[in-house]
Amino acid sequence: MNELVSPHTLLSKDSWQYRELNRRAPSLPTLSRALIELAEAGHPVMAGTADLQYSNGLADFARRFPERFIQFGISEQNMVSAAAGMATTGVIPYVATFASFLALLCCEQIRMDVAYCRQPVRLIGHHTGISLGFYGTSHHATEDIAIMRSIANLAVVSTADGPAFAAALKATVDYPLPIYFRIARGHDPVVYEDGVTFELGKAVVHGFGDDVTIIAAGSPVHAAKQAVAALRQEGHSVGLIDMHSIKPLDEEAILEASSRSRVILTVEEHNILGGLGGAVAEVLAEKGRGARLVRHGIRDEYSLIAPPTHLYRHYRLDADGIGQVVRECL
Repeated sequence: MNELVSPHTLLSKDSWQYRELNRRAPSLPTLSRALIELAEAGHPVMAGTADLQYSNGLADFARRFPERFIQFGISEQNMVSAAAGMATTGVIPYVATFASFLALLCCEQIRMDVAYCRQPVRLIGHHTGISLGFYGTSHHATEDIAIMRSIANLAVVSTADGPAFAAALKATVDYPLPIYFRIARGHDPVVYEDGVTFELGKAVVHGFGDDVTIIAAGSPVHAAKQAVAALRQEGHSVGLIDMHSIKPLDEEAILEASSRSRVILTVEEHNILGGLGGAVAEVLAEKGRGARLVRHGIRDEYSLIAPPTHLYRHYRLDADGIGQVVRECL
């Protein structure tokens, strides 16, 4: 007879769940490594997930701090509400699940229990955009930026790679309000091999272009960086901004780009309505200095079902596709 386990079980070292965690290897260790470092430094962090500790890498954290890990099972909404409750006791909860479930399924709980109550919960939506490929449209998260950035008191962060994500987690540990972290699969190409400094509300500027400045966030930053290198070899003046802080937004960087470039191209693995492109458009509409804006991403449709590599090529979110879009802008 199988042991019955509450979906809210705190793992003890003599439990079969703990033994199973030690048997299996995690696939996305960045999250666990950062949280382990924060916990060892004395921060009151806790972690929880909705039956995805191997997909998001929290298995490592559960092995190191079983008393700080909660396996909620497939009950994402309850996980978010419980995290809000835990935050009232002085701990800093980090809860993670697929972005499509976290941002869409749990929208009401995030709005009312977390953001409205100003609780410092860290919401980690992983496998964002179209990165889940064959899992299909139900698992693709192409609306989450638009939803999350419209919720008051909630910051929105979309990092380009593992080092940037780790830097963001550590830099925001004492931030007093909730944050939605948008990350990809965890096997993404590294953009910042030498590390990166994260500051909420401050973009990483890789340079401005006289012709075009690309503003990207998340996994498209790597592809955009490759496209910029190829375009510069062709003689085009192209810049790149990593807008990893989508809310609060680095308006100063956007306005600087609009004053120096003929075209601003936003690139996102998201619907072009309401996402990064929409956020940049709002700044340019109110304060812009003449640059033409082109939004590039998924054009207000439900994403197709295919391997992620095929989808990136289809939606022109790979290096070749982004380069082609820039040439059309010129």
